Amino acid sequence: MEMKVNTKKNVVIPRNPQILTPIRQMDERLVSYNIEMTEVTGGTFWKAYTPEQIAGTKEFPPIRDLTDVTEMASLMQYYSPIDLYNRKLRKLSKELGPVWIRVSGSWATKTYYDFEGTTGGIAPQGYQSVLTAKQWKGVLDFVKDVGGKLLVSVSNCEGDHPDGGSLDLSQAKKIFEFSNNYGVAIDAVEFMNEPNMLEISGAPAGYTPADYGRDQDILYRWVRENYPKCLLVGPCTTGDPSVGEMGAGIGSIVKSCTTKELLENTEIKLDVFSYHCYNGVSERLASVMPKAHWASELAHTDEYLAVAGDYAKKYAVLRDQYVRDGQMWVTESGDAGGGGNTWASTYLDVLRTLNELGSFAQITDGVIFHNTLASSDYGFLHHATFDPRPNYFAVLLWNRLMGSTVYDCRDYHEEGMHVYCHSRKDAVQGMVYLIINNSLSDTLTVNLPKEADSYVLCANPVRSGVMLLNDKELKLSEAGDLPDLSPVTKPAGLITLNPASCAFFVL
Repeated sequence: MEMKVNTKKNVVIPRNPQILTPIRQMDERLVSYNIEMTEVTGGTFWKAYTPEQIAGTKEFPPIRDLTDVTEMASLMQYYSPIDLYNRKLRKLSKELGPVWIRVSGSWATKTYYDFEGTTGGIAPQGYQSVLTAKQWKGVLDFVKDVGGKLLVSVSNCEGDHPDGGSLDLSQAKKIFEFSNNYGVAIDAVEFMNEPNMLEISGAPAGYTPADYGRDQDILYRWVRENYPKCLLVGPCTTGDPSVGEMGAGIGSIVKSCTTKELLENTEIKLDVFSYHCYNGVSERLASVMPKAHWASELAHTDEYLAVAGDYAKKYAVLRDQYVRDGQMWVTESGDAGGGGNTWASTYLDVLRTLNELGSFAQITDGVIFHNTLASSDYGFLHHATFDPRPNYFAVLLWNRLMGSTVYDCRDYHEEGMHVYCHSRKDAVQGMVYLIINNSLSDTLTVNLPKEADSYVLCANPVRSGVMLLNDKELKLSEAGDLPDLSPVTKPAGLITLNPASCAFFVL
């Protein structure tokens, strides 16, 4: 992406911050993440891209039919169970601060909990995979060590309906009781992952929205009675035909039901409304869903960056119908369904990630679960080495700098420029501005009313896997320590932000 630089825009940060209107307090766990159940048990997940594909010098080979088992298998690879005791993984995860950790995914819907060690690793009839006591202890120890809260979805496959009728609670009781007895509570539960796609998401053959509503009530009534502090979250959908096309996902081409169909007859009310948000589908799926894929040349545009905010606005209407005054959680979020685009692991995706956080906080309170912590190309960390990717450092800075009070900055947005303002995370009186220059050709000037700490993020090229902070590369030291994340102090007056850069200014 060659840049021809012009200067067209100017941001004037007000001398008196009181002119900005505070609009809400945000959850301190806004930045959270998924650990896929397939990572925990070991299993198939999206195949890693090659270095050439990540750099944009080699295209991903097209596929013709998602229902073709051979073609789908070509998109996947087997991954051994993740080592949640790895010191590097634990250390980097702790640095992110308080988080929600979601263990779910379609794999979870068909996983058998073999905490007694009776299966010999062979999934019983009606299930696809096995979760051992040792593996689940690894999850619980990880959650406890990093100071996280745990969200799970339970299994809901053929094996959980042994007589072909309603949900059998045996599996759900096992995972709740095991976790509670181990001393780490399940803090929140979703019934199943992406239930609007029913059988495709792992539910039994012939499963209907009415079956889902019946079974969610069965589970949530039991949870209410036995674990009253556990939050009930749902419906965890991907896409909703009733509100029109939003971004994309596999739900955009397969038959799916609406939020209303899933929830209209339920009796047990939710505490939190949840949905999934991907800007589109990755190159892996682009040949069969071309309208759902965004080319890399568009990944910086206002239209692309607006997708997550559009999701939040439309889903907030549904939230108000079913969970009035409740939080809204994006329990899976990423650049693209299908394991992320080839540029998901590069700086180019930082523009989307930071803009999603800023725009979501302008719309509502809640939590965004990035998919994933350390799996596939959209993970914060590389799945094999646990080396941080640009998005990791971007959200690390967000968590360290952006406080919980959100101010209304809508009047500051222009084409190619997005501005967000929060209180300071360090509780010092003042403001933190996040300014995103998503233009690839225009610089912008920022008029600072007083001295400010400046954190400017960029990369050259924008599809680089290494991000710069104030012109210094962000890489771990040989000892595995974080790089220097100190700011540069800027005096009052005009400064210039280069094209495709993101900057935090702490005043």
